[in-house]
Amino acid sequence: MSGLKLEVPEIPVVEQVQLPARETALIVVDMQNDFVKPGGRLVVPAAANTIEPIKQLLARARARGVRVFYTQDTHYEGDPEFSIWGEHVKAGTWGWEIVDELKPQPGDIVVQKTRYDGFYGTPLEDLLRVYKVLNLVVTGTVANICVLHTAGSAALRWLRVYVPMDTVSALNEFDYYAALRQISFPYRGTIVRTAAGVEFV
Repeated sequence: MSGLKLEVPEIPVVEQVQLPARETALIVVDMQNDFVKPGGRLVVPAAANTIEPIKQLLARARARGVRVFYTQDTHYEGDPEFSIWGEHVKAGTWGWEIVDELKPQPGDIVVQKTRYDGFYGTPLEDLLRVYKVLNLVVTGTVANICVLHTAGSAALRWLRVYVPMDTVSALNEFDYYAALRQISFPYRGTIVRTAAGVEFV
């Protein structure tokens, strides 16, 4: 059986963006123990490397009054998704909790979701509209699953999406770059080389 070899189309990357703090929100997607920490049920090995860039980005965002959101993947006994990925992030377990290094702070909003998309069946869209958010900086894991679906849903709602490359992770290199390509092309998102290149003004 022969495999397929694909050429990755060019992915536009910018070094720096300036975003108005009052019109921008930062979202941290599914940075939970089961996905990030040793002993988790569905660990993305590269996710640990994104903790520090996300942490620094969060600090700068909070300092400028940028709204901060988290998605928390949440499943219950007998969830159909377990047939795909196995049991993971069951509500109330250690694996379900957001990693200590990125714990939500007072004023942050945590949105529990039961599917890949942070908008599906959650109040996220309404909250972003209430706060008059036009720009969404998307970070977290997994790049080609929950990050991609959340970024795509944001773009379909005409939010401008920004993804710092060092703040997202995937299970393999192909999935990582495929997600960035998808976000940058049909969804017209902006891929920023590093979190340090995102400035809130």
